[in-house]
Amino acid sequence: MAEPHHLAQWYPTAAYLYVLCLDTLALAWEYLRRHPDYQLDWLRHHRRRPMHPVAQNAAHRWGLRLLEDPVLDARDAHPAWLPGHDAVVQLHPDTDPPPDAAAFAFWHIPGHKQLLHDGKGLALIAHSPGHCARFAVAPGLEDGMAVAYARRGGRGSAAPARDSASMHAARPRPPPAALLELHTLQALDATLAGASLREMAEGLFGADAVATDWHADGDLRARVRRLARRGDALMRGSYRRLAQLPPLEKGRFEEDAKRP
Repeated sequence: MAEPHHLAQWYPTAAYLYVLCLDTLALAWEYLRRHPDYQLDWLRHHRRRPMHPVAQNAAHRWGLRLLEDPVLDARDAHPAWLPGHDAVVQLHPDTDPPPDAAAFAFWHIPGHKQLLHDGKGLALIAHSPGHCARFAVAPGLEDGMAVAYARRGGRGSAAPARDSASMHAARPRPPPAALLELHTLQALDATLAGASLREMAEGLFGADAVATDWHADGDLRARVRRLARRGDALMRGSYRRLAQLPPLEKGRFEEDAKRP
């Protein structure tokens, strides 16, 4: 017997609250990991050595250096994206530092730090409430050395913040864009679970809202339909825009990319 929709894993919005704190790379992972073809690639290749050419080719098709377990959400996963995102700050030894040059101080970077090898080099991720800082650490850089910061495209300040108090200050209400991603992911999971638009609306906006405002040509139904279509499109290729990757090439995923 089919599980009642109000007992389904996608139904409680509280399960998606972590999405409100994700940056664009983490959001890209949330959409990618739900793609059925990506899940199949993981099952086929994850037992191979990470640097095996077949496994690497499979990862590169999705915009990754290495395949990551799709069971892990963005709080636990460490997907190694192909380079190019301007949110990643590059850290290099400063070979000709001025007298007041900044020194690399690993433990002074605020937040919960994770250091991992992404198949090419060291990646450093620092998580704080409502904030995620990402760094690519060049070979030879050691703690206490003069460091030069670089960001692709030269956008914003490249140097990491060092004021941990400001990083842990109370955060304002989540912006509409964050709420949109939360609702989109919840709608996508409902779609993948086979829920109807009305069931989806009850999970996202409550049974009372559906009882009052659900009509065949009503705004609520149209809103839910847009969320479902947006989630499907992001899963099937538009996640690449979030990760600042080039569009899908024609070929294996062309049909998926054209789906609404």
